[in-house]
Parts: sequence; structure tokens; C-alpha cells
Amino acid sequence: MTNFIDELMSKMSLKEKLGQLNLLTSNVPIDQNRADEIRKGNVGGLLGGLIDCSFGINGPAQLRTIQEIAVHESRLGIPLLLAYDVIHGHQTVFPIPLGLSCSWDMDHIETAARIAAREASASGINWVFSPMVDIGRDPRWGRIAEGSGEDPHLGSQIARAMIRGLQGKDLSSPDSVMACVKHFAGYGAAEGGRDYNNADMSSSRFQDIYLPPFLAAIDAGTGSAMMSFSALNGVPSHADRERLEQVLSGVLKVSDFNGIPEMIAHGIGDEEGQIDEADPLQTMSERALRAGVQMDMMGYGFVTRLEKALAAGRISQQQIDSACRAVLKAKYKLGLFAAPFARFDEKKAVHSILAPDYRHTAREIAGDSCVLLKNENALLPLPKSGITVAVVGPLADDKKNVLGPWSFQGDSRTAVSVLEGIRNVAEVKMIYAKGSNIVEDRRMVELLNFAGPKVDIDPREPDEMIAEAIRAANASDVVIAVLGEAAEMSGESASRLDIGIPDNQRTLLKALGKTGKPIVLVTMNGRPLTLPWEKDHIPAILVSWFGGMEAGNAIADILFGERNPSGKLSATWPSHVGQVPLSYYHANTGRPGNPKEDPGKYTTRCYLDGSSDPLFPFGFGLSYTSFAYGPVEADKTVLTGDDDVLTVSITVTNTGGRDGTEVVQMYVTDPVASVVRPVRMLKGFQKIRLRAGEKKTVSFSITTRDIEFCDSRLLPVWEAGKFVIGIGTNSNELNTAEVVWNK
Repeated sequence: MTNFIDELMSKMSLKEKLGQLNLLTSNVPIDQNRADEIRKGNVGGLLGGLIDCSFGINGPAQLRTIQEIAVHESRLGIPLLLAYDVIHGHQTVFPIPLGLSCSWDMDHIETAARIAAREASASGINWVFSPMVDIGRDPRWGRIAEGSGEDPHLGSQIARAMIRGLQGKDLSSPDSVMACVKHFAGYGAAEGGRDYNNADMSSSRFQDIYLPPFLAAIDAGTGSAMMSFSALNGVPSHADRERLEQVLSGVLKVSDFNGIPEMIAHGIGDEEGQIDEADPLQTMSERALRAGVQMDMMGYGFVTRLEKALAAGRISQQQIDSACRAVLKAKYKLGLFAAPFARFDEKKAVHSILAPDYRHTAREIAGDSCVLLKNENALLPLPKSGITVAVVGPLADDKKNVLGPWSFQGDSRTAVSVLEGIRNVAEVKMIYAKGSNIVEDRRMVELLNFAGPKVDIDPREPDEMIAEAIRAANASDVVIAVLGEAAEMSGESASRLDIGIPDNQRTLLKALGKTGKPIVLVTMNGRPLTLPWEKDHIPAILVSWFGGMEAGNAIADILFGERNPSGKLSATWPSHVGQVPLSYYHANTGRPGNPKEDPGKYTTRCYLDGSSDPLFPFGFGLSYTSFAYGPVEADKTVLTGDDDVLTVSITVTNTGGRDGTEVVQMYVTDPVASVVRPVRMLKGFQKIRLRAGEKKTVSFSITTRDIEFCDSRLLPVWEAGKFVIGIGTNSNELNTAEVVWNK
């Protein structure tokens, strides 16, 4: 590879080298101006248009014409990177990443990513901007939907699974795509939950919480990484030379969309605080290259400004060559030089896109991603026949929003609504009533339809729709209310001040409650929601997230007992938006509360007007069966040194009448340290299936790596002392054992 790239670069002009750093948008068929830029060698890669979703959707033929221009009509024939945002499936749409993470199933997550890679590559795409591994602890932030929740350990495991699935065992294989881990770094800690906002945190907090999933992705071999729009501790990621060199060395580093020019609005100059006032993009482009950014996505700065910067001595030829080499290296690893058209196979596309077994897998994964939050008096599962069911809500017969945000290549015509799913699974009598709009605000509807019409406003008056829903409820034995968010109420640029279900939907739900009929609430959502009234008044609550194309079937499978729910929350659900950010992974304080009497628990004394307890804790999720946990057994109580290994085990018994699946979670607490440590940290989990009455012993191995943290020098250290090992069904219900670890 090295000799090949050296020889190629020896033939390249400066303009051609800068062209490799230029990443632009395009739709198909390609327009003449973009084609001419490719012919001149001014383009290193293209990404599909954000709104026009035609990029690649009709198979590989149209994308092949673009690659042919690069290979056959440019001077050196260097193939293009062809990129797209493949976030939770390509045309087979899976649950949103936050939903996927609630499966706690790495095999499922890797399988979903592998299917996405096969479909994307069958369309001619060779690079995907996924996975997003930003830790999210503020559900106001819309992009929490795109990540794996609040925990660095779980997030790291998912990052590895996603990279394995997307890139496969051989990146040059025609059914693999290059992954792009994003957004580096601290993007999920945006102040106020406002997307694109900045973050400020200690270096140790960054190292312990926000960095681990990126390190896991790099360890798994991610081919590329994307910068974030935000600034961390005062430095925009596109200019953060120190972090880029320390963490992302050897990984292709790409800007986010227009991210380099947007540093101008940050108010940042060069390393001395100066800026070219006549052409601030000149300064931003130079600083980004010096920081280590190697591809400029839609900024046009590298290709138009760096030649001047080189002539003035503000950047070096070595810096340009290093960036160009990184791009060419990625293309070489993808096999593009050896076989630039290997991913353009019409026959493969026919068999690889929306394959029947992919739909079956999507249904299974969507079911495992659902989380049962409440099931009073075992209302669920419902009988599959002999009852009348009122199916109510603006999302009950919806096939557009069920796909969720970031599903541009998904076709809603292939999706299954909840209403259809119930028809497919059960033989009950159904009465349908819309009941309300998703939202009533017409301005909000306009915002939610930016990527195509998904939300409308029914011409009927709200009272008329509610009256229809009440009639349906009164004529039924049970009500299934399908409520929540529209797809674009979560995702990029979709932060919310109020994270409950919209007021008009809650008005509908309260009206249904007055009928006295038992109600099952099914929520579609891309974030944790504040549902205190619902928890107090609705007997059964099932969170389906945005479950993708098979969501309707998967939800019906659970509602009618074809599948036993097993999902567990990957992010804490607050009772009130005033509690956020909120995480199980918090530190004890000196006041209020006594950690000896109430270790690690929230206290009701923090707020004058309400509890600080979460509505549902991290790791929570119910089943149609029950599980009993025995005592935690440790193979030793005193350990010494780095090489010692602790094995802890617990026996879990299915004490209910149904077969079921449980996620056994293991947490570690360091009660006394040189710095304040979290009350507990997830360090292991196992997903086990038990038949009714069956028991199984689950074991975990713990090393000093599991008790490390970053000291004041940002070096990983562990300290001798007592440690508490907790194992249980969620972060708040644990059986514990104590051990001592000596140096």
C-alpha cells in the first residue's frame, strides 16, 4: 500500500492533492458543474444530499456513472469516496440507535449494522457516517436518539459491535463500508441540551465518560472519525489539535457539514487569536488543517484557500501530503483502486436490498428494543382473540413517523403501522380512532416536515376527534393508545424544552382515562420522556421508540404475547425536565443525605417542589415473567496487584410462568478514593434466556482495569481499598458483595 500511494502522490499536482481533501454533496443524476469538478480532480468524495433522498436509492447504476467520471475522465483516475448517513439501517430500517441500545444485545446490533452495510454497498455507497457514539445524558438534546444512551461501558460495547458490522472482516470486500465514528468529542454534553451548543467539563470527566466509546471504536478499527460542531472547553473540535493528535492518530479525520467555516461564528481565530478579516475562511481552513482535519465537508476552504496558505508559509507541504495520504489510504483499504466498480452490481442489489430475511431480523430486533415500563395487574399480554380493542392515537395508523429520524433511504410504503401489526398478529375486533393530531401548532408542523411530509393537521376540531376516541373506548374491552413524538421531534436540530408527550395528546389520554377502560400506552419517541402522570394513572406502558419498518408487527408481538419484552433502558428517564441532566452515574455529595444510610441513592430533599428520583432508572425494564436474584458470590474477598482477577457470580431464577430473557447487570462502586467517584459504574452485563422455573449462574470477571480512573495527570490509575460489587436487574436494584483490593 505504501509504495502504491507514494508512487501515486509523486504524480499528483498540488491542486489534485487538495482536491482529495474536498468532500462535497451531490444527488443523482449528477449535475454538470459537479461532474466537471470531478474531471478536474477537485473532488475526493461525495455525500448524498440531505433532503433529496435519491442518492443511491434506485440501485447502483446511477452512482456508477459518478464513479466512472472519476476513474475514466480525470487525469489520474482516482476513485471517489461515496458517502451517506446510514444511521439505523439503509432501506431495511431498524430501530433508532437509542432503541437498539435498549436491546443490550451486541449480536443484534452487529447484525443490523451488517445488513445496513450490505444494502448501502449494494447501492454503490462505500462510506457511512455512523456510528454516533456521543454519550447523552440530557434528553432535551434531540440527537440522544442517534446514540446509545448515557453509559460509557455500554456505549463502548455498542461502538465495537457497530464497527464490526459495518466494516466486516475485510474492508475491501464489496459488501463492506467504511465506518465514521462521530462526533469528536463531547458533543453529547451540549449545554442546556441545545444542539450545536458547546460543552465545558474537566479533563478527567471527558476521559472517564465521553472518550471511552471513541477509543472502543478506534480499537475496533474504525476507518474514519467526524468532528463535532461544538467547542469543548473553549476549543472547536475542528481546531483541537491536541485531542486530534492524541486520540485520532491514524484515523481519517473529516469535518462535519460546513463545520470549518462555522468556526468563524464561534469567534475563534488562529492559534495567536488573529484572523484574516477580509477572508476569515482562510484562517479557519489553515487552522483546521494544522489541527489534523483531513477532509473538508462542504466548507470549500481546503480546495480554495490552502494553496495560498502554503505559498505564505502558514502551512507546510508535509501537512497537505499527510492529509492527502490519509484519504488515499482509506480508498486503498476499501479496495477502490483495485476494483473501483466492485460495489456496483445490479444483481447483488436485487437480492441485497429489502431481502425477506432482513425484514424478519428487523422485526425481531424491534421487539427486543421495546421496553415495558409498567404492567399493573398483568394487563399485558392481551388475549389474541375474543376481545374488542380500541386502537387510538395519531401514531396508531402511521407509517411515516415509525421509521424515525435519519431514515432518509427508508420507504414508508414498506413500513408496518401498529394498526396493521395488530391485524397481522391477533384476531381481535378493532375500532380505530385517531383521537388527536400529533401536534396542533402549524408552525411546528412546518418544522417537522422539513425532510418530507410526515405530519399533518386533521381538519376536524380537537373535541370532535376526542369524542370519536371516547366512543371507541366505550365500545371496547381495552384501549391501546399509541402516542408520542413525530420522527423529526428527535434527531439533529430537534432539541425540546418540554420532553413529555405533546399537550394535546395528553388531553386525549386523560379523556380516555375517564372512561374507566384499561389503557395500554404505547409510546413512539426518540428520547426519554417525562411521564409522571402516565405512570400514576395508566396501568401499562410500553416504549417502542421509533422501531423502524417492522415496528407495527414487533409491537403487536409484545402486546399479544408472541414475544416477551426484554428491553432495558440505556438512559435514565426523569420525572421532570427540571431534573436534567440526570444519570445513574453520579457522585455522592456531602449534603443533603447521608451516604452511609442511603448510599448512592437520590434523595427527595434536593428540590422543594418535588423528588429528585428518576421516573425510571438506567437499566430498568419489565418482563411478563419474574426473575429472582440470589446472593453475590466472590471467589475471593482479598486481592492483590494488577494481575489478580476477581470472579463474581450470581444465580438468577425465572420464578414466573413464562420463558423470558433477562439482562443481568454488574456494577462496581469505589466508596473511598483520592477523588470523588461515581456511586456505581456499569462494568459488565449478560443477556440470558431462562425457561419458566429455570435457574442459571452468571459469572463476571473483574480486573484492575475495571476500577481505574483518570488522575490529575489524566493517567489511568487504580487505588487500593474496598470495592462494592453489585449485580441485579437495573442500576437501582442490586445485590452486593464487598472485596478488598491491595496494591
